[in-house]
Amino acid sequence: MIRRTLEATLKKVARQYPVVTLTGPRQSGKTTLVRAAFPSHEYASLEEPDVREYALADPRGFLAQFTGRVILDEVQRAPDLFSYIQTLVDREDKPGRYVLSGSQNFLLLRSISQSLAGRSAILHLLPFALSELEGRKPFPLEKLGRGLPRGRQESSADPMEALFRGFYPRIHDKDLDPATWYSGYYQTYVERDVRELVNVGDLESFGRFVRLCAGRNGQLLNLTSLGNDCGITHTTAARWLSILEASFIVHLLRPYHANFGKRLIKSPKLYFLDTGLLCYLLRIQSPEDLRLHASRGSVFESFVISELIKNFLHQGREPDLYFWRDSTGHEIDAVIDQGHERVAVEIKSAQTVVRDFFAGIDFWRNLVGDPETPAALVYGGERSYRRNGVAVYSWIAL
Repeated sequence: MIRRTLEATLKKVARQYPVVTLTGPRQSGKTTLVRAAFPSHEYASLEEPDVREYALADPRGFLAQFTGRVILDEVQRAPDLFSYIQTLVDREDKPGRYVLSGSQNFLLLRSISQSLAGRSAILHLLPFALSELEGRKPFPLEKLGRGLPRGRQESSADPMEALFRGFYPRIHDKDLDPATWYSGYYQTYVERDVRELVNVGDLESFGRFVRLCAGRNGQLLNLTSLGNDCGITHTTAARWLSILEASFIVHLLRPYHANFGKRLIKSPKLYFLDTGLLCYLLRIQSPEDLRLHASRGSVFESFVISELIKNFLHQGREPDLYFWRDSTGHEIDAVIDQGHERVAVEIKSAQTVVRDFFAGIDFWRNLVGDPETPAALVYGGERSYRRNGVAVYSWIAL
């Protein structure tokens, strides 16, 4: 089993809270993680019809059968359980008594906010980070832009192969063909999860909407344009996009709004959280296709953004990650807010670093008035080093 970075945080919060909730997209490894982290817990999956029927018909009796600590998987399928769990943990506040997991962020978080606020720690598990596949710790976020990886970072992986393959565990565990797996994953997602999250009458239009979103990966979000191209209203486009967010399919990267005396862009940027799924939706057929594809840069950018998000989430932290762009077109691909300082991150898919790659960072440093402010450049090459006062990171160093 490939060890998950989140496991340490999961065990830590289970010693502090009576309820621990783990959410994430389907097939991200949630069940495997909680069962490995808590081997002595009892286990019940509400995905099984008879178990779900028992929980829905007699929630008190269902919970009473567990005499010790228990893992309840896909718990959003029996939402009434949350109120009964609240009563039980208020009566006996035992750390780690209930470990809840599920794939539908909407339903889970709504139920938690209504019944388990203050009683539950909430963690999110995304598919594998590159560091997990490489069997090492992720690069420390607090050192990003200042330090470099210790020793030489080496990998036999080709960046285009890694991005095309994506990071869902089952593909790596079973060495599956990515195109076939993502086809089945996407069809199941649209036909099942979307119908359960919200009533989408026309699944064909929703599928077209998802592919249009893929074509806009890495771009500023324009819901009116997106809706017009799909033949739906602005309101419907916003609702459908919220489904993609709740399903951990996409992430909306918000703009950084520090007042630098410039007119700033206020729209978020749209990113897919898994590059393999993104390649499938863009109909990219192979790593060689990706290497020559017009969307290569945006796919690579999506990879870096998702790796940074995983770095935050898999340590139990909310991502303090933004982008910055002014009305004249000056832009920083990612800004990490470290509280006491801001780290600018530029992203380039090329394997060779050229001087022009530093233009955005130079402008940013002049804007903030600090030529030494930490900055990073992530690129598609293999070597990490310093250049022009900027920490240059190989894609395998994150």
